[in-house]
Amino acid sequence: MPEEGIDWLARTELMTYDEMMRICALLINMGIEKIRITGGEPFVRKDIMPFLTELSKLGLKQLTLTTNGVLTAPHVPALKRLGIHSVNLSLDTIDRNRFFAITRRDELPQVLDTMDQLLRHDIEVKLNAVVMEGKNTDDIIPLVGLTKDLPVSVRFIEEMPFNGTGTYHPMHWDYIRILQTIKEHYPTIQKIQDPAYSTSYNYHIPGHKGNVGIIAAYTRSFCGTCNRIRITPQGMLKTCLYDNGVLNIKDLVREGQTDDSIKTALLTAITHRPKDGHEAEKNSTHESMAAIGG
Repeated sequence: MPEEGIDWLARTELMTYDEMMRICALLINMGIEKIRITGGEPFVRKDIMPFLTELSKLGLKQLTLTTNGVLTAPHVPALKRLGIHSVNLSLDTIDRNRFFAITRRDELPQVLDTMDQLLRHDIEVKLNAVVMEGKNTDDIIPLVGLTKDLPVSVRFIEEMPFNGTGTYHPMHWDYIRILQTIKEHYPTIQKIQDPAYSTSYNYHIPGHKGNVGIIAAYTRSFCGTCNRIRITPQGMLKTCLYDNGVLNIKDLVREGQTDDSIKTALLTAITHRPKDGHEAEKNSTHESMAAIGG
C-alpha cells in the first residue's frame, strides 16, 4: 500500500449489487463455471453476505474468494454453509513489523485468525505472498515452513512491474530465483502436476502437509493457458492484468442495453484478447496493484 494511500471512488462509480448480479448471471448463462470475489478485503463492503448467498444459487461449480483476511474471520461459518470451498488469503509476511510496513496496518493477528478459522471449517486455503525486494524476501522460508504442519498451499507471486506512477521498478525475484532459494533450504522439494489452467508452478516437500506454488506474474510464462477474465468494481472488463480494460460493462447496463447485446459485447472482447501479457502491455498505462486488487 502506498504510504500516501490511494484515492477512493465515489459510490456512484461502483457497480451496485443488482448490476453485479445481472452480469454474473449473464456470464454463467454463457458458460462461466467459476467466479472469484476478490479484495483487498471483500467484507469491507456492506451487505456482501446476502450478495454471496444469492450468487451461490446461480448454479456455479465454484464460488471462491480472495481476501486480505482482516474482516473475514467472523463470516467463515457462513461461507462454509454457502459451499465456498476455497479461499485465497493474502499474506506477504508472518512478521508483525514487516506486515505493518507493507500494509500500513497492524492487523496480522486478524489475518492469522482468519486462516485458523478457514482451516477449522475445512475450507481450502491458498496463501498468496508477493515477493518484494527489500521488503519480505526474508519471509520466503518461514512461509514455506507453514506447509509442514498446515494443509495450505503457499504461493509466491512475482512482483508486478508497475506501481501506478508510470515508472517501472526492477524485478529481482523471478520464479527461478524464488525456487532456487527454497531448494537451498528444502533440497528434496519435488515438482507436482499443475491443475488445468493453473497460473502457478506447484511443488511438494516430502513430509509436509501442504504444497508450494510460484506464480510468474511478471515473467508471464502461463499466458498460453490462462482462461481468466476480471471485472473491476467500476465494471471494467480486463482480459489481462496488463491491459487498461477493454469494455465497461457497467456503462452498458446503465445505458439499458439488452442481455443479448451485452453478451455480444462480452464475446467480442473476450475473443479478441491479446495472445499474452506482453502484447496486452503495449500502449497500456497501469494502475497500482494496490488499486487493482487480488
